[in-house]
Order: sequence, then C-alpha cells, then structure tokens
Amino acid sequence: MSQNTTNTATSTATYAQRIAFVCETAARLHTYGTTAQRLEGAVVALSTRLGLDCEPWSNPTGLILSFSDPSRPLGASDTTRVIRLAPGENDLYKLGESDRIAEAVAGGTMSIAQGHTALRALDRKANLRWRATQLLAFALASGAVAGLWRLPWLDIATATLIGTLIGVQSQLNERRPRLKEASDAVSALMAGMVAVLVSTFIQPLNLNSVIIASLVVLLPGMTLTNAVNELTSQHLVSGTARLAGAVATILKLTVGTLIALTLAQLLGIYPEVRALRPQPEWVEWVSLVLVAYAFAVLFKAHRRDYGWVIAAAICGYLISRYAGEAWGTQVGIFLSALVLTAAGNAFARWANKPGAIIRVPGIIMLVPGSNSLRGVLSLVQQQDLAVGNSALMTVINIVMALVAGLLFGNLLLPARKNL
Repeated sequence: MSQNTTNTATSTATYAQRIAFVCETAARLHTYGTTAQRLEGAVVALSTRLGLDCEPWSNPTGLILSFSDPSRPLGASDTTRVIRLAPGENDLYKLGESDRIAEAVAGGTMSIAQGHTALRALDRKANLRWRATQLLAFALASGAVAGLWRLPWLDIATATLIGTLIGVQSQLNERRPRLKEASDAVSALMAGMVAVLVSTFIQPLNLNSVIIASLVVLLPGMTLTNAVNELTSQHLVSGTARLAGAVATILKLTVGTLIALTLAQLLGIYPEVRALRPQPEWVEWVSLVLVAYAFAVLFKAHRRDYGWVIAAAICGYLISRYAGEAWGTQVGIFLSALVLTAAGNAFARWANKPGAIIRVPGIIMLVPGSNSLRGVLSLVQQQDLAVGNSALMTVINIVMALVAGLLFGNLLLPARKNL
C-alpha cells in the first residue's frame, strides 16, 4: 500500500465506516500471509489516507487496532478493535486485490461501501477446477523437489503419490476444521507409511529424502524466515510467536514420521534404505520449472502473474546455486535474497502491485524447511547431539543469510509499498 497521504472523497464517510474498512482490510492482509512489519505499515498508511490515526499491533493469531480522529479533541474519539484470526497463508491473488481495492478507496475512485463489497467478493467458493489444480500442484511440488535432488524414478513417483494424498487430505480438512490441528502429524504419518511400504515391498528408497520431499508443502521454512525477519525488525512478540509456530510444525511432522517408522518395526517391517542420486542434469532443470509452476498455484497467484512467479522462483534458485558454487552456500543465499527483494520492490514501483508477487516465490526455494526437518529426524533417529547441532547450525546459517539479503535488498532499492 502506498505511503503517501492524499485528500480524497472518502473524507465524507463516517468515522465508524472508515474504521470498519481499515479493520476489514487489515484482517484480510493478515489472512493472506503478510508479516507484522509490512501489515502494520500498510494499515498506518491506509488509515492516514482515510483521515485516521491508527496504532496497530499484529501477531500471528490476531490484531489490535487503536483508532482516533485527529480532528477531534484528544481522547474524545478513541476506539479499539481486537480481531482474533488464524495464522495466515500466502494468497498472492487476494493480497494483490486487497491492495488494489484499498488504494482505490483511499484514492477516492471507489466508495467505502463499494470497497467492502469488493473485498467480500473475494470470498467466493472455490470451484471444482480450482480444487483439481491445487491437488495437481501438491503432487507436482513433492515430485519435482525429489527431481531437483536427482532421486531415482521410483523415489520421484513415491513422493508424487504421497504429495497427491496430502493434497486430498488438505481439501478434506477444509470441511472438517477439527482435524486441522493434527493434520501435519497425520500427513507425516501417511508419508512415512507409504514410503516404508514401497521401500520394503517394491524397491529400496532414499527413505528420509522421499519423506521430506513429499512433505515440502507443509514445511515451515517460510514461517521460520518470516519469524526471524520480524525479530530483526523489532516486532518481538510476533516474531517469537511465529518462531514457536514453526518449531511446533517441525515437531508435528517429526512425530508423525517417527510414529510411522515405529509402527513398521512393531509390525516386523524393516525397509531397505539406499543413498542414490542417479538422474541426469536435464531432470533437475525440468523439475525446477515444474516446482516453480507448482508454487505459483499453491501461492494462489492470478494466472496473469504466473510468469512473474515462475521466473522469480527459478531466478532465486539459479542465483543461489551458481553464486553458492563460486563463493559458498551462505553467500549464494544472501545474494539471491538481496536480488529478489530488490526486484520485488522494483516490481511494486513499476506494476503498482505487491512486491510479494516476486519476493515470496523468489525466496521459497531458499528457505530452510527441509534442512530443519532432516536435522530433527536425524537427531531423533541417531540419538546423537552432534548431528542435531550440525543441522541446527546449517539452519541458522541459511536463515541469517536470508534475513541479511532481505534487509539489504530493501536498502538497495527501498519499497514504495509496504506489501
């Protein structure tokens, strides 16, 4: 959302109407995966343009918004709204539409009533085609990540199958909200059981790698990165809560996987494990395009933005890979995050859309979700603290490089929009 202040026709709206519109916009930005510092900046900018003073406070599970009318005596118009929300998920299309609607209302080309109507129109029910595309994206993401790691064909096929099952479960969870709390553990249990059965009765697999690839959509790498980013921005409560949520997700995935492996042992099933990466280089490049497309679908980008999202994901991976080969992994991740953050800010200036359309898919290929889960799994399986410490240091190094890239990318080309 633009940070400049303008006098608009929205000044004719009542104080309560303006507050209601800001609250609804803020709740939607939160729901669509905006981090605390960006959300609060966008809310303050919108409130200012609507003639309000607002002091926002954001955390992963809610918002507190305190309003006052600067044209009235101090304390005469103070209003506070407390909004309880579930942790947000990235929805690039709805994020962009919410930003466009808020800009239109603040600019006076749309009334507040029309803005409310336009925002609520975003809640239309998903059709069968959309659900099928999401299911395909779950399968493609898992299989393509296995291809990126150059795993054997059976490993890729197994990861694709498990990804499809996780996609089906995800859609069933929407109808049964009570299952959502345990969904991560159930998905990991299912992934572990399928991988164990295939490895035992068909052909040995790279067991942990297949399980991790199949769970890639559920890994909290982006959450972990956002948490540290919020902490470095002095949003300590939100960052701490988000970090705790990421750790809880990793633990649930680990517990589900270990339950599957333990059940297999109790049933007398001992899977054969191998470490093999035989695929030629072309498999990696095809997989890169497929996983970039899968993330464009999973991040719910508009079809007209698919090209931008796919290009950002591919560029993030390529910069990280080749710069990492030349100067080290951490340097590669830092440069990739820096370039993608600056590119996102440039895109926001040029297209007047949220820079998240470039920034989020650009860094998704860099986040340490798979390293986190692999480290915890290895720690528990081997009962070796040295293994755990090594994995922890890897994750810390990746997160530090990512956050440094995000910070310096914003310095290299400052954003004109908060989103």
